Amino acid sequence: MIDMERRKRVMQRSIRLGHCICNPKQPCPCEYFKEKNICTCAGERAESPTGKVELTRLVEKAGCASKIDQAFLKEVLRDLPEVEDPRVLVGVPAGDDAGIYDLGNGQALVQTVDVFTPSVDDPYMFGQVAAANSVSDIYAMGGTPMTALSVIGFPARKIPDYAMNDILRGGIDKMKEAGVAIIGGHSINDDQIKAGFAVTGMIDPARIVSNAGAKPGDCLILTKPLGTGIVAFASQIGKASDESVRAAGESMATLNKAASELMVEFGAHAATDVTGFSLMGHLAEMARCSGVDVEVIWDDIPLFEGVLEYAAGGILPGALERNKESCGRVVTADESLPQEMVDICFDAQTSGGLLIAIAASDCEEFLKALHDAGVEHAAVVGKVLEKGTGRIFLRATGRRRIPTIDKGKPSAAAVPVKPQAATEEVACCADAVTSTSSGDGNGSPMDEVKARFNAFLSAASSPHGLDAYTKQAMAIALSVATRCEPCLKMHLANARKKGFTQAEIDEAAWMGISFAGSPAMVFYEQTKGQ
Repeated sequence: MIDMERRKRVMQRSIRLGHCICNPKQPCPCEYFKEKNICTCAGERAESPTGKVELTRLVEKAGCASKIDQAFLKEVLRDLPEVEDPRVLVGVPAGDDAGIYDLGNGQALVQTVDVFTPSVDDPYMFGQVAAANSVSDIYAMGGTPMTALSVIGFPARKIPDYAMNDILRGGIDKMKEAGVAIIGGHSINDDQIKAGFAVTGMIDPARIVSNAGAKPGDCLILTKPLGTGIVAFASQIGKASDESVRAAGESMATLNKAASELMVEFGAHAATDVTGFSLMGHLAEMARCSGVDVEVIWDDIPLFEGVLEYAAGGILPGALERNKESCGRVVTADESLPQEMVDICFDAQTSGGLLIAIAASDCEEFLKALHDAGVEHAAVVGKVLEKGTGRIFLRATGRRRIPTIDKGKPSAAAVPVKPQAATEEVACCADAVTSTSSGDGNGSPMDEVKARFNAFLSAASSPHGLDAYTKQAMAIALSVATRCEPCLKMHLANARKKGFTQAEIDEAAWMGISFAGSPAMVFYEQTKGQ
């Protein structure tokens, strides 16, 4: 039952102010009120939506790709005052995975907080991934997580309520698996879904595994495959295989507990977990803090199924470009390595594995112990070279090659695809159909016919089995073949925005000319420069 007196009182206040009191960016009455006849400022609540939720479709950047990049973060933190407390054993200046506070008597607190957007579609699994990712910072230091506080941002009443319940339930179950008690939390109403935990653990001050202890001769072991950011992005645009999505999800939801316990047992010299700053970013920080140079063998890096094909097809998220900007200057890659291979090393990981530096004499036995404990993808990926300034040398043996895909664009055979609705291309003729409409705009039969035709044009132009780049080339060819001047001008402009070279545009146009003959050639030459 709507309290009309309350609604009237609240809306009158908003109207006098000229701003909605719930959201000052909106007028009153707002569009939501006009559409739903619900005034949220007056405490009125919409019914919760129902149906399946695909979380990664609701956010701009998936998982740890949503985090602020390393270079910007360092710049902003640079002038902040340092905490002057001798009990702080590891703090902000160290740039390590977690902070450590000495309690005395051989005990210390290890604390961290981690919050990010969904990297998987299923809400329950997202909760598990958020929990595994949050406790990973404790594990990376060699600590034991004890308690946690949950943090969640959720668009209340805009997606089904059960999704929030599932996220929290997934986190609780994963924390229970880790032996961590969730003792509270905080929630905010936020259009961008995000979740995470502030975690507190215990650690022996004499057995801290920091990111600053790597020694010349150490071998470098990575405990999980790379590619979660690439797989999540491929899933967002409908081009990920079910198998790669499943494998990445299971890996992200897996605790680094066993690897952490074993690295402490074997006396590892240094460790960090590989998350949003990428393998190169986190390794660069380890190398810099340890005062060493390191070598990574590209062919030995474990990867999720499909990652090579996605990279070859240009399915590379923007976060890796920000990571390259942050730490790319310290990375020297073999000239034989294709750029796509190098790019994978800068992919932002969500709930990635531990990167561990351990004495070469212990490496084989440690790796076997990891495999026996179920850390099946753990692999030696490189070594610490010598004292240095934190440089990374990315080497290749030639055992692994990037798949050959024409012009870096994925084929249906190389990359299994699902229909994709996130990006919609507007067909060139849609505006013309609308502008020449003779309907009265009041719902006449012809208005409905034209609206449906426009929807068909847009659907046909959107990427599905064929990617947007390929369809743009086809649109140029068809515009030339049919000699549609408005179409060609529009598609030439769109192609240039997408990064087509003139040579690629000409090649597409000549496909149309090859079907339509000399008149099409004359038409193209006359139109392309207009």
